[in-house]
Amino acid sequence: MTSLRPLAFAIACGLSAPALAISPNALFDQVADEARTLAGEAYTADEADMPEQLAQMDYDRYRQIRYLDDQALWRDSGPFQVELFHPGFLYQQPVAINLVENGDVSHLPFEPQRFRYDDDAAPLAELDLGDLGYAGFRLHYPINRGDYRDEFAVFLGASYFRLVGRNQGYGLSARGLAIDTAAPRGEEFPAFREFWLIRPEEHADTVTVLALLDSPSLAGAYRFEITPGQRTEVVTEARLFARSDVEKLGIAPLTSMFLHGEMESRQEDDYRPRVHDSSGLLMATNAGEWTWRPLSNPTRLHLSSLQDTSPQGFGLVQRPQDFEGYLDMEARYERRPSQWVEPLEEWGDGRVELVEIPTDSEANDNITAYWVPDSPLMAGESRTFRYRTYTFGASPVHEPLARVVRSRQGWGGVPGQADAPDEHLRHFIVDFRGGDLEGLDPSQPVDMTLTTTSGELSQPQIKALPDGETWRASFRLMPEGNTPADMRLTLSLRDRTLTETWNAIWTADES
Repeated sequence: MTSLRPLAFAIACGLSAPALAISPNALFDQVADEARTLAGEAYTADEADMPEQLAQMDYDRYRQIRYLDDQALWRDSGPFQVELFHPGFLYQQPVAINLVENGDVSHLPFEPQRFRYDDDAAPLAELDLGDLGYAGFRLHYPINRGDYRDEFAVFLGASYFRLVGRNQGYGLSARGLAIDTAAPRGEEFPAFREFWLIRPEEHADTVTVLALLDSPSLAGAYRFEITPGQRTEVVTEARLFARSDVEKLGIAPLTSMFLHGEMESRQEDDYRPRVHDSSGLLMATNAGEWTWRPLSNPTRLHLSSLQDTSPQGFGLVQRPQDFEGYLDMEARYERRPSQWVEPLEEWGDGRVELVEIPTDSEANDNITAYWVPDSPLMAGESRTFRYRTYTFGASPVHEPLARVVRSRQGWGGVPGQADAPDEHLRHFIVDFRGGDLEGLDPSQPVDMTLTTTSGELSQPQIKALPDGETWRASFRLMPEGNTPADMRLTLSLRDRTLTETWNAIWTADES
């Protein structure tokens, strides 16, 4: 069986990794040096000699391979521990994992005795896998109860990782990088090839993970400072080195699922009113505007963007956050986390790009959002990005405005109307709650700012709803053929903005 690649940076420097104590900063510099070296060489796919029994196994059999609790790394002291994933099923490119303890770096070899092989997976225990490597790892920390280490982060597959905060369940995923997403030439999927897990001090509340990323177009070094809690937070530094020109570089990508929700015009054969891991894209611009764009499951690929210079942040958000919104006792979509991306430096001119892909299954991730710099990354160039990403509920902790709690639409006619309008006439309602709308008397002169790039708008209205907390904006749109209507709606009081800017794109062929 082919052994996994050893620590490349140690070999390059002529060092024996376990013999030399090294600081996390110096180690990250060495990982970055290795990424720079890789980018100067021809790309070589890191293909493992995967036994057929692992490569051809299905999901059910893979689930019968269990990591043993008593094999968890760092379980002997401190609040953090690490568990490992077995290669196989979808995860056929194992990664090298290194442990960094007291400044000493040591390679973690693959050891089948760390796993229990149940039922149909039992014959796998007899395979000679050599140092095949692990598929990935998960991190544990007591975020819900003091006597149990909860799983709060998973690094598994390509450059994907998932996070949860307190009382949340897994939903959307983050990625290290996206390249040429939704481009005609096809998307490139960078992958983490090697990890360094730095053991925290006994009473630390943050764990550091370093990663080496490789792809046909570039290589990169990543540093993740991960702090679990009510909102699990990751401070990321990504140093990227281009092997060839990258026209569309997707920074801090988030990937999610949207099957159906409140804006859908198609009738779903489903008892659940909503099925999604995220319901909208939220962006805070450099100028302080907060833009909410409801997600959709389109009939054909949708690609849209929000242009800005050095935005304050963006994220995919799950609203509402109550069981009644989904009625699903198995998936528990109300517990799915939202995730925010916040630049820690000026990112310059660019756009948040949103990709919405048609799907007929909630098993498929069909939503992606990421930041695209206006300037492409050219061969031989390097670039560093620093940002914070964290999980949250319905709204980021620093959002100051009333937020969208419902977006709905339907035919714009009135039941029993003698002269019925065109079937393409749409009636939109957008409900806002929170911020300075809270406790606002219905007599206050709340104004609506409503625009569209195409079509004809009519009958704009604003009403306070009977619950005493929510304000409703409604209007009608007659689309202009199949030309997309990019609509924007905001509520204000005496020229002071009260709400997020609701922003939706509508075409007649979606109705």
